[in-house]
Amino acid sequence: MIAGIHAPSTVLRKMVLLLLMALAGGAGVRAQVRLGILGGINSANVLEKNSLPGWDTAVKKYYNSRTGFQLGIILEIPIGHTGLFFQPAMTYITKGRKYDKNNDSLTALATDTIYNKEVLNLSYIEVPLNLIYKFPLSRSHPQNSFFVSAGPYISFFYSGNITYQSLTQSPDQYSTVSNPITVGKGEDTYKTLDLGVNAKAGFELGKVMLNGYFSRGLSSFYNAPYPGTFHHQVFGISAGVWLSSTETPAPEKKKDTDKDGIPDDEDQCPLQPGSAKWHGCPVPDTDHDGIDDEHDSCPTIPGVARYNGCPVPDTDHDGIDDEHDSCPTVPGLARYNGCPIPDRDGDGVNDEEDQCPDSAGPVENHGCPLPKVIMPSARDSVNYIAHNILFNLGSDQLKDSSFLALDHLAAILQIHSDWLLTIEGHTDNLGTPAHNLLLSQKRADAVKDYLVKRGIAEARVTASGLGQEHPIASNKTSGGRASNRRVELKLSLDK
Repeated sequence: MIAGIHAPSTVLRKMVLLLLMALAGGAGVRAQVRLGILGGINSANVLEKNSLPGWDTAVKKYYNSRTGFQLGIILEIPIGHTGLFFQPAMTYITKGRKYDKNNDSLTALATDTIYNKEVLNLSYIEVPLNLIYKFPLSRSHPQNSFFVSAGPYISFFYSGNITYQSLTQSPDQYSTVSNPITVGKGEDTYKTLDLGVNAKAGFELGKVMLNGYFSRGLSSFYNAPYPGTFHHQVFGISAGVWLSSTETPAPEKKKDTDKDGIPDDEDQCPLQPGSAKWHGCPVPDTDHDGIDDEHDSCPTIPGVARYNGCPVPDTDHDGIDDEHDSCPTVPGLARYNGCPIPDRDGDGVNDEEDQCPDSAGPVENHGCPLPKVIMPSARDSVNYIAHNILFNLGSDQLKDSSFLALDHLAAILQIHSDWLLTIEGHTDNLGTPAHNLLLSQKRADAVKDYLVKRGIAEARVTASGLGQEHPIASNKTSGGRASNRRVELKLSLDK
């Protein structure tokens, strides 16, 4: 099913109808339930996680947030007389994200694209179900308060589209396309329902509400054609107005002789200012060391403030107290400030006996590393082999002509068991960047799988797909594109 694009006026008409119905229903409970309207702006983004190799470094950095808004109605239902309320709401809210990639001159020349832009525009009917607690700003004006609120939300998909913009270099051409999105359960579809949590904090001044808010989706709202999860994240600010108000009776003023905020009938020390935790009395100091029990880690043993009321300790019992011990939990020596003899490079040879204390090496070489090198001729041989690894067009299937070169490579790696190999796959710019990134990874994996089958340990071989981002020739000619469809082999030593 293709989602329709509803006019904002239609959304407003529906919300006004719901508002009138709520007013009619709330008239029977008089001032106990309040009804209000709210609106604001937000910054929406999508938190995406997937298993595409290289996506985090080659694609993710070009996604960012888009600006949107919300508009809706809110109810407030008191829970007892404790300052706690239930606040359900219904809002029209826009979400999504933007993709914006501007190529530098070299990349633009190689890919024939100056920039690509994509905007995901989504709108939902969202129902937050929040609990809110209000902290009055003063006793004389209890209607003015600071509040915090949190709870789950349910979102119902309303409309959406994806806008694509691009500017090509040759010829110089700008294009923009807007496509509606698909809602359903198949690949490349969006879900009707989204669940998440939200929180807000702000001030209520009479009938006016001002607050900042945050929401985070818990369910993945998009069925991608590749494994991945997609969660909405929104930061915003909003303002609201209560259309009805609750008349709050002035609280009864009780006597408080010591002015500590605790009435005398609840204060066990009515003549001494104290805290509610200690029933109106000052915080006690049981061991009389000048540090009250709330800040004293040893409330029954006299101590000093720098050890939170405890005596100066020697935690590791090495004869060096913790004030002079750089390793207070590990027994050590005085010449190392209470620490054991160090082994900076972790090679099992302590620094007093290690001739290379900052480089790991075996005991028989006095803690110094043994030299390892790869001759230039060996790297030249591997580079020659790389030029003879070929694939069928648009596929990760190796050509038969590649097997002789790969067998030679496997033989070299079997002789030099301390060599590591990195396989980098590259493509031309035909197709989408995401497709080319996946194809380049598959080609690199195909080379790795062949070597593993020839007896090379899998841990010695790393396969990495880099897609179309590193051309070595122009993608405007068939010869250049052929050069860019390549595999590069890089040797390194197993340290």
